[in-house]
Amino acid sequence: MNRPIRRVAIAVGVLMVALLLNLNFVQVVKSDAYRNNQNNKRVILNEYANPRGSIIVQGTPIAESVPTKDELKYLRKYPNGPTYADLTGWYSLVYDKNGLEEAEDGLLSGRDSRLLGSRITDLLTGRTPKGGSISLTLNKAAQQAAFKGLGGRRGAVVALDPRTGALLAAASSPSYDPAVLSSHNLDSIQAAYKKLSRDTDQPLLPRAFQASYPPGSVMKVIVAAAALRAGRKPTTVIPAPTVYDLPDGGTMRNFNGESCGNGKTTTLIAALTISCNTAFGHLGVDVGQPAVEDEANLFGMDGQDFAVPLTVSGSTMGQIGNGSQLAQSSIGQFNVQMTPLQAAMIAAAVENDGTLMQPYVVQQELAPDLSVLKTTETHVLNQVLPSDLDKELQQMMESVVKNGTGTKAQIEGETVGGKTGTADNSDAQGRPLPPHAWFTGYAADPEHPIAVAVVLENAGVRGDESAGGEAAAPLARDVMKAYLDDTSGR
Repeated sequence: MNRPIRRVAIAVGVLMVALLLNLNFVQVVKSDAYRNNQNNKRVILNEYANPRGSIIVQGTPIAESVPTKDELKYLRKYPNGPTYADLTGWYSLVYDKNGLEEAEDGLLSGRDSRLLGSRITDLLTGRTPKGGSISLTLNKAAQQAAFKGLGGRRGAVVALDPRTGALLAAASSPSYDPAVLSSHNLDSIQAAYKKLSRDTDQPLLPRAFQASYPPGSVMKVIVAAAALRAGRKPTTVIPAPTVYDLPDGGTMRNFNGESCGNGKTTTLIAALTISCNTAFGHLGVDVGQPAVEDEANLFGMDGQDFAVPLTVSGSTMGQIGNGSQLAQSSIGQFNVQMTPLQAAMIAAAVENDGTLMQPYVVQQELAPDLSVLKTTETHVLNQVLPSDLDKELQQMMESVVKNGTGTKAQIEGETVGGKTGTADNSDAQGRPLPPHAWFTGYAADPEHPIAVAVVLENAGVRGDESAGGEAAAPLARDVMKAYLDDTSGR
C-alpha cells in the first residue's frame, strides 16, 4: 500500500472512531438530557400517549385523565379543582408537576417498578398502558366544609384523625383551578400562570402545608404541657400580674390592660381558659427554656421539613436569646413559626391521650386494575405527654371551649377542646398588620374523633384574643360537625 492510500485509511479510521465516540456520547452520556428536554416533541407525545392514574377521594376522582381528539391523546381534568388544589397540584405541559401529581408521579405515570408486570401484559395484549392510582384519606364532607367556610378569605384549614394521623381535610384560600395550568394550549397556560404567580394573595401557595405563621396563643398549649410535665396541676396557682416586667427588659400586658384572676395570680386552668398572656409569659420563664423547647420538639416543632408525602415546612420556636424572648415565645410571638398542619397535630396529640401520630394523606396505592399495591400503615411520631398528664391538658382545653375564649366551637352532644389564638404580625417593612386569627381543637367523639386547625390571615383586632374565638373557632366547629354528621349518618 503506497503512502497516500495509507494516509487516507488512517484518516477514515480516525473519523470512524470519532463517530463511534460521538454516538456513545449522545446515546449514553447525553441521553437523559435529550430525553428530558422540553423541546423534544417526541417525549411530550409519549408522555401524553397513555392515561395517568387517578387521584381518588372516597371513590370519586379529583384528578383524572380523559381522552382527547388532538395530538396529545389525554388531558388532565380536576373535578372540583379549587377545593382540592392544595393536594392535587397540577400536571402541566409548561410548568411540569406539583403537589401529589409530583409526589406520586412514578405510580400515576405508570413508571413505578411495581407496575412492570402490568406493562408487559399490556404490551403482549395490545392494550393501552395506564398509570396506577392513589386513594386519599380525605373526607368529602369535611373538605367541602373547610373550603366553603374559608369563603375566599386568606387562610387555611387542616383536619386530622387523631388516632391514625390520616388527613381528613386540607384547604387553602384563595385557591386556583389546576385545570387552567393543565390544558393543551401553551398560550393560555402561560397567561394563567403569569396571572396566578403575580397575585399578591398567593393562590398558588399551599398554605395548609407550606405557609408558616406566628401562632399566638396556640403556643400556650405546648407551654401548658411543659408545665404539667414539670409538676404543675390545672389547679396550681401561678403568677399572673396585670403588667409583667420581663426578665431582660420590656413589659408584657394583656389585651386592654385586663387583669387575670386577682390581678396577681390565677390557676393554670383559668389562665388557659381566658388566654392570659402575662401568666403564660411568666410560666414559660419559670418552667425554663430547655423544658419549653423540648416539649415543642415532641409536638413536632423541630424546624425540619417532612412529607405526607406532600412537603410540609418545618415549624419552629426559632432562636431564643434571653428571658424576655422566651416570655414572648411562650405566647406564640417573637420568632415562633407554625404551619396549619402543625397546629392540627397539637390538638390531635392532646385528643389521643398524648400520642402524636405521623400525618399522611395517601390511604392506598392502586394498580391500573385498582387492585391494592400498598396500604399506608400508621406510625407513632412521639409521646408528647404521659396519658395521665394529657388527661389534665384535655381538661384545660375543654374548659377553653366550655367557659372561655373558644365557646363558639361548641357542638351539642360532643366533648370539644380547643385553643384560640391571636397572632400579631407585620408587613415586609415592619409595619403592623391586623393579627391572624387561630383556632386549634378537637371533638373527642368515641367512634370518629377529629382534630382541626384554622388560621385566617389578618382577621382580628390587634391584641384582642377574641379574634380566634370569633373568626376561626366557628369554622373549626363547622368542619368538625360536617365530618361527624357524615360519619355517623346524622
